[in-house]
Amino acid sequence: MIKTIKIIVLAVICMAFTSPVNDSIYPIDGYQYSGIKRLKYLQLSISGDLPDAKLPLGAYKSINDIKLNLLSRAQNKTEDILIENPGLQKQIDALFPRLDKSYSVAILDISKPDSLRYAQQNESRGFQPGSVGKLVVVTALFDQLAKIYPNDYSKRVALLKTKIVKGGNWVLTDEHTIPVFNIETNKLVKRQAVASDVFSLFEWADHALSVSNNGAASVVWREALLMAAFGEKYPTMTQADADAYFSAGPKNDITDLAVSIVNQPLRDLGITEDEWRLGTFFTRGVNPYVGSKGGSIGSPLGLMKWMLQLEQGKIVDKQSSLEIKRLMYMTDRRIRYAQAPELRDAAVYFKSGSLYKCDKTKDQACGKYKGNVFNYMNSVAIVEHADGSKYMVCLMTNVLGKNSAGDHLALASRIDKTIRNVQ
Repeated sequence: MIKTIKIIVLAVICMAFTSPVNDSIYPIDGYQYSGIKRLKYLQLSISGDLPDAKLPLGAYKSINDIKLNLLSRAQNKTEDILIENPGLQKQIDALFPRLDKSYSVAILDISKPDSLRYAQQNESRGFQPGSVGKLVVVTALFDQLAKIYPNDYSKRVALLKTKIVKGGNWVLTDEHTIPVFNIETNKLVKRQAVASDVFSLFEWADHALSVSNNGAASVVWREALLMAAFGEKYPTMTQADADAYFSAGPKNDITDLAVSIVNQPLRDLGITEDEWRLGTFFTRGVNPYVGSKGGSIGSPLGLMKWMLQLEQGKIVDKQSSLEIKRLMYMTDRRIRYAQAPELRDAAVYFKSGSLYKCDKTKDQACGKYKGNVFNYMNSVAIVEHADGSKYMVCLMTNVLGKNSAGDHLALASRIDKTIRNVQ
């Protein structure tokens, strides 16, 4: 049955590819719209011209399917929405024993916009957000785009698509690979980013979210910083202009501006410094140009406030919020929380992050994702089922000595069944 459904879905999408009206559909077939070459590869894999990318059924949405769920609640304040629902809270308490301080979670059921249900456990506890912080960087990018073109969203998209920038030392180093697709040879290579890489702003942003590449996130942050520094001159600035800016310094002033432009949009959304902040770039290659300041922290409450306002269309504006949501639509692969089998047929807008530290003198078995000093793993997800069930989850954990990916997957299954009232 599943195989039959997938064939039908693929047939419908392939029909869309042949229609001139739908040439700009994004994200699955959004190459024309965005210039993101990875999407061209997916288009060809779906049409049968390249090997099957083996995406889950829920990953085949088009631009017409991706919408903001809470525009009707845009006038409501965050604090008026994030109020515990007794029934849902009781169910979540059963999943998360209050004695265990290694887990923190916030859940908002948005299936019925006029009757939202919220529950939490340790929602204000701060964790190192890891790669979830890349959502802050993308927020800063769209905030600065709006400052350059305040009255013309089409120009913001055009700049994202046509502004080509070099990674430079900012991408060094990161073990996460990026998909590099040659549209002339139809060859896809997955490799680490290198200093000589050049991509559009859209592609760098896609690399930062779809495969969580640290170097790409640093480049996106850098470009948002340059937008703030150069303003309306940014679209025509050159690599030499950028190099001169970072050479001239002073480094402390550049650092202050870099930290300000990623954090101020959060403050404007009513997210406090203790609820979510970003103070350090994602790669060491940045160190000669920009320093760190204030550290990074996140909490389920801070992340939930961000996701709620994304669905309300308040991240910069409605168009920017929708574009960010599209970028979160995972079309590379689903991991950790998003890998739960219950979510396979659902649309999932997702970001995961982790950070760990080992002390081998305490335990020789500690290692990747199994830190015994700290072992953070975080997931944020917007889940949309075909039956109308929709909800948002922020799950943050610090379970020492154990890869928590399995826990996140198991909890995703239990939370999904709880929200959907499935036994």
